[in-house]
Amino acid sequence: MPGMVLLPGPGQPGDPSLARHSGPSRRTRLIASAVGAAVLFGGGGLLVRQYNDRPPRADDIAYESGYLYSNRIRQGDPTGELVEKLLSGECVLLERDGYGGRNATFNPALWIEGCLDGAAGRPSREQGLVG
Repeated sequence: MPGMVLLPGPGQPGDPSLARHSGPSRRTRLIASAVGAAVLFGGGGLLVRQYNDRPPRADDIAYESGYLYSNRIRQGDPTGELVEKLLSGECVLLERDGYGGRNATFNPALWIEGCLDGAAGRPSREQGLVG
């Protein structure tokens, strides 16, 4: 018959209650949470002040949206009539009439430039560039 196994009693080495850690106090947790919230709101405020309603890299967004808009038209145009229209000034009319959407408002001239590049079949000006 095997020997008896004795479990450690309270206060003895190996007692699980000795390994428990209560963690930081409520006061410390509240202070840390308040500091974290202040840092997050402060960082958000700085970003809003820096960019306001205009996102980072807005010029790139305007160009690429114009490029994609006309590139899709070019790819779906079997006769080439729409491409000729785009290249002969339709990009300007589309932007003026609001077909560029919100992205065109970031920089209308770059949206038109991207539209013309896409219609002509040229590669995007930032194609292959990282950062």
